[in-house]
Amino acid sequence: MCGIVGLLLKKPELRGQLGALMAPMLIGMTSRGPDSAGVAIFGEPAGDSSHKLSLFWGEGAADWKRLSQELGAEFEGKHRFAPTGQHAVLMTAANPEDVKTWLAEAAPEIYVLSMGRSIDLYKDIGAPADIVERYRLKEAQGTHVVAHTRMATESAVTPAHAHPFTAGQDFCLVHNGSLSNPHLVRKKLEPLGIRFVTDNDTEAACRFFEWRMREGDDLTTAVQRGFSELDGFFTFLMGTDKEMLIVRDAFACKPAVVAETDDYVAIASEFRSLAHLPGVRHANVFEPLPEEVYSWKA
Repeated sequence: MCGIVGLLLKKPELRGQLGALMAPMLIGMTSRGPDSAGVAIFGEPAGDSSHKLSLFWGEGAADWKRLSQELGAEFEGKHRFAPTGQHAVLMTAANPEDVKTWLAEAAPEIYVLSMGRSIDLYKDIGAPADIVERYRLKEAQGTHVVAHTRMATESAVTPAHAHPFTAGQDFCLVHNGSLSNPHLVRKKLEPLGIRFVTDNDTEAACRFFEWRMREGDDLTTAVQRGFSELDGFFTFLMGTDKEMLIVRDAFACKPAVVAETDDYVAIASEFRSLAHLPGVRHANVFEPLPEEVYSWKA
């Protein structure tokens, strides 16, 4: 049992309130996921063709100053770290794939949580309220957010196993449910050079969808292909720099509720996480139908 949370703000004047509106939604899902939590925030793209990497220092005390010096010696151009304890967002003019490859060799204690021009990602173990405070998530600004609270059932409780999962750039996925065939999905993708970093079943779905998009599918088409490739129970909530999407499996046994107004689209596993939102009494509230893809543009 896990909790999913999504919020897309339709009006630009509300985007400064993204974190303040999202935080009670995430904390409201604590009983569905007390082990760990994560938040992917999508905002204005990095300027000057720069990219952002969200990093987590997994072992020992974080030394972002030293890492910045080593990175500068390896790659030309500007690099800027915005650290918050064990987490940092790196803004860099270098190729993000090259930076990721270098980090794997030079600093294996660091997890690359996400890459892209619009996404910032925070995830950690502990209660959702603690994570909200630890990373000052109430202050977050942006267009939309995809978040998750986890109750582990099939893999370890670590920051790497927490959701959201990412693959490629500016793409993330959270999942409530369980897949019965993630090993078959891995067996299909690994010969294509796709590398997995955990044994979590959700990672298989994330990498499958991102692979299909690299092959030319849009996100909706990739998800529809997944109906025949991914076996199990799921409510998937996904975000890209351009949209937010939710889909449930053919049995729709994992809960989800959507509330849509002229101001926002809000999603949670249970309505109690939406009840505080302004104007929710007048929202169009519904449960997504089985194997029906719902998406909203940012």
